[in-house]
Amino acid sequence: MKLIIAISGASGVRLGEKFIEKLPDDIEKYIIYSDNSKTVLKREENRVFLENTNLAAPVSSGSFGADVMIVVPGSMNTLAKISCGISDNLITRSASVMIKEQRKLILAPREMPFSAIALENMLKLSRLGVIIAPPVLGYYANIKSLSSMEDFLIGKWFDLLGIEHNLFEKWRG
Repeated sequence: MKLIIAISGASGVRLGEKFIEKLPDDIEKYIIYSDNSKTVLKREENRVFLENTNLAAPVSSGSFGADVMIVVPGSMNTLAKISCGISDNLITRSASVMIKEQRKLILAPREMPFSAIALENMLKLSRLGVIIAPPVLGYYANIKSLSSMEDFLIGKWFDLLGIEHNLFEKWRG
């Protein structure tokens, strides 16, 4: 699987990094940080770090063949740009390509409460097939710490990506 991971919500960088850390090693990871969310990370195997200003990076083309893209977390600015088709950086250009190519795109907007404008943008994108998956808690998951809450959220995103995990106990009814 070729997976593009974009982190555009500066206050949620930790969650985005933990998402990346939990991914299986066999997934090709192409990582883009917005200017506001850049932090220092160790380069590991199967990870390619891309500059958000590099609109010529391979992920900006439909012929690259990315299977899926997730923006985790996503700022309202990034959400609005994607909704309006503004492709002024690598994150928004890659998202535009995913929509154009009808490939899976998951957005995890991080701010709340959502304004009417943000909700309209989410509805528009949802109607285009984009999966809107904000970090919302599931209390049935027996969350006891910040770490277990993060594992639950990451596990829910992994479910959407079709990635097997044991990050939380699934609901059994």
